[in-house]
Amino acid sequence: MTISLLLFYLFAGVTISAAVGVVISRNPVHAVLFLVLAFVSTSGLWVLLHAEFLAMVLIVVYVGAVMVLFLFVVMMLDMKTDPLREGFARYLPLGLLVAGIMLFQMLTLLSAKYFGVSFDPMAKTPENYSNTEEIGLLLFTKYAVPFEIASVVLLVGAVAAVVLTLRSREGVKKQDPSAQVLVNKAQRLKLVSMEASVPQSVSAPGAASEAAMDSNQGALK
Repeated sequence: MTISLLLFYLFAGVTISAAVGVVISRNPVHAVLFLVLAFVSTSGLWVLLHAEFLAMVLIVVYVGAVMVLFLFVVMMLDMKTDPLREGFARYLPLGLLVAGIMLFQMLTLLSAKYFGVSFDPMAKTPENYSNTEEIGLLLFTKYAVPFEIASVVLLVGAVAAVVLTLRSREGVKKQDPSAQVLVNKAQRLKLVSMEASVPQSVSAPGAASEAAMDSNQGALK
């Protein structure tokens, strides 16, 4: 067994274990952390497939940005998962059936026979080959429309996460931008007429300084 094959089994085992932890974890924060571990292990698999750019994107974008956003959203929503898990055993057979169908579809679509190509992940590429350039050419030429659709879907998900955090809760201070814009000048600025007064603490230092000057002059004489 070679080192590459050993690392493949190691990363694959960690990825599968972390994915199972995401599903069975009762704490949403723990589920997000398990998902981070799954992404990190998947990036290791990308490195073994000589796709270093995809591995870095998975770490920087998903682990560094998307999963941090998920973690903050989960913590701010403070979701109660106990009512959601009451019917887990009842819907488990249906969930396993749907998962099996989705797995079959993924294996069918991602097979090399479907694309009509033969790919050896362990084969060495030429020195002047750039997988980053190849990915850019495919994304912005052949797959430009699906790429834009995916970006819109991610934007909608981010906006939905922000909207979910703006639900009304008691004891929480919040701003209403629409009400702030409609405020006129009279409501923004209020002039108050007050009588001028000199505090006693202001005159006391002056008197003390005058007494100190008189005493110094007397000492000089």
